[in-house]
Amino acid sequence: MLFSPEVLASLSGRFTHLKTPGVDAPAAQRDPAVVSRVSEILLDIQRNGLDAVARYARELDRWEGGGFELTAETIRTSGDRLDPALREAIELGSERTQAFAREQRAHLGDFEVELAPGLRTGVRYVPVSRVGAYLPAGRFPLTASAFMTVGVAKAAGVPTVVACTPPQPSGGANDAVVYAAHLSGADRIYVLGGVQALAAMAYGLLDELPVDMIVGAGNAFVAEAKRQLFGTVAIDLLAGPSEVAVLADGTADPVLVAADLLGQAEHGPNSPAALVTTSAELGAAVAEEVERQLAGLSTAEIAGPAWRDYGSITIAEDADTAIALMDDLAPEHLEVLTADDDYFHDRLRNYGSIFLGPWSTVAYSDKGMAGTNHVLPTAGGAKHSAGLSVSRFLKPLTYQRIAREATPLLAPAVETISNSEAMAAHAATARLRRERL
Repeated sequence: MLFSPEVLASLSGRFTHLKTPGVDAPAAQRDPAVVSRVSEILLDIQRNGLDAVARYARELDRWEGGGFELTAETIRTSGDRLDPALREAIELGSERTQAFAREQRAHLGDFEVELAPGLRTGVRYVPVSRVGAYLPAGRFPLTASAFMTVGVAKAAGVPTVVACTPPQPSGGANDAVVYAAHLSGADRIYVLGGVQALAAMAYGLLDELPVDMIVGAGNAFVAEAKRQLFGTVAIDLLAGPSEVAVLADGTADPVLVAADLLGQAEHGPNSPAALVTTSAELGAAVAEEVERQLAGLSTAEIAGPAWRDYGSITIAEDADTAIALMDDLAPEHLEVLTADDDYFHDRLRNYGSIFLGPWSTVAYSDKGMAGTNHVLPTAGGAKHSAGLSVSRFLKPLTYQRIAREATPLLAPAVETISNSEAMAAHAATARLRRERL
């Protein structure tokens, strides 16, 4: 279901579907076989440690032995093995993402306030101690993932950040991914993929203490491993296939709209791409343009099924209907291409990250050039959660400093409430202090 039944009922008659998804199932639906297999792997690794990690590395990643950790020399020289233009782009993305994260950190300040005479309370922002970052490097290596995970954790002040990335067919790591992690400040990098990588970091099997948090994107097995490890460690969020939505009116360029829809559909055959527009003419033009662009797209075997099975075009009768539909959809990436983008920006509430105007495109954030984080909630998660940011790596720790003279302002009320709850020991802690005045 693209939109919730309740919202569809409330907006009945105010929209039409030009194209609906070709399958009646959520793109991020959990596969019971994946859940079972991940449970089996995690339990095996928990019981058998690094021997089990190595066994799965050989079986699943074709690892050939020789140690998981990359040497300092291999990491340091990773940029030398890249095309100069790619190296320069990675350096630019790393710098911009960390600059944005540092600015965010600067706006999260410790504070103390006196709520009553002698009653002082406050907050200190303290970074978590150890973070493990998973850096995908399959058919489409996500080079910028290190910017968003390793780099942002370091900007938050995390002392130790380790990274795992799966081996390439050659047996080594992807140099672009390694260089991005190196620039972002990774303390150690391991050539290890999948569930076994997350388990090794969580259980402290890589000559390291267990990490406190695991972050980073991955396939269905990686996402399920994060879900099952949550509690043993913290995680950034549970993200499904990448998704994009475009809210547009008749002023939008159908060529750009189609290109941006396909830009995210290219992530995988189950990546949703949705257009909500107030213009039936634009909707029809985009539908035609998507097919035209697919005909010449080298990744059409991925983007085509994604558009066929998970793509949608909805025509809203007015701007407020479009906003209501989009807030119900709560997409990971939201592009707004209208004659009055500010009107929509002021009213939209549910999205992972928003891209305003025809010169903004999701790819600018995906590749790290915009500086903002692209680890974002999917499958409607933006209704209640935001994406990864520097604040996720910080613990806002509260404290209270209460002076003797503040006791009359606190103790009697605490005694009254505690007595009403029949919690005598709680009441005593307040009464004893009051008696000592």
